[in-house]
Amino acid sequence: MRVPDYHEDEIVAGCLQGGRKYQKMLYERFYGSMMVVCMRYTNNREEARDVLHEGFMKVFRNLKKFTPGTNLGAWIRRIMINTAIDHYRKTAKRPNLVEINHAVHEVDAHDVVADLSAEEILAMVQKLSPAYRMVFNLYVIEGYSHKEVGELLGISEGTSKSNLAKARAKLQNMILKSRNIRRVEGDTYA
Repeated sequence: MRVPDYHEDEIVAGCLQGGRKYQKMLYERFYGSMMVVCMRYTNNREEARDVLHEGFMKVFRNLKKFTPGTNLGAWIRRIMINTAIDHYRKTAKRPNLVEINHAVHEVDAHDVVADLSAEEILAMVQKLSPAYRMVFNLYVIEGYSHKEVGELLGISEGTSKSNLAKARAKLQNMILKSRNIRRVEGDTYA
């Protein structure tokens, strides 16, 4: 038997009335896409699931603040990102946030990124230190400026830039290593 497909406004209204059935529908509708968001900000699936569950608790607590007719998925995504940032703040080791004043030389990785699957890229991002991963996700994926990243994470704009440069360099090295390409003073050869 097929479960009826409810409109998001109906689901939100049901959740606001405390309907467990509607809470389950909301959770199931957004579980997959929000798990992907949480995976980008955490070290592993278990940690991502913890952030996801905490995020959904915030969603249910704050659903009365949601404006009907606006994008529910975007609203939930923002909560998940903020929950991931809160999680990072609780667990981060501050010594990883080192400000540097020089640019990191970037390697030309050709088109090797195009050959990588989404799972491989996600796995590489998860290998970054929490500080680098947070800055990379917020700046590259979410589109925040370095100033905004700094404000969100309580770091300077320069530290945000530095951590992004280091994250990119580490990702490039991981990509090159995964494809058996070696780096020689800025040049690559197979």
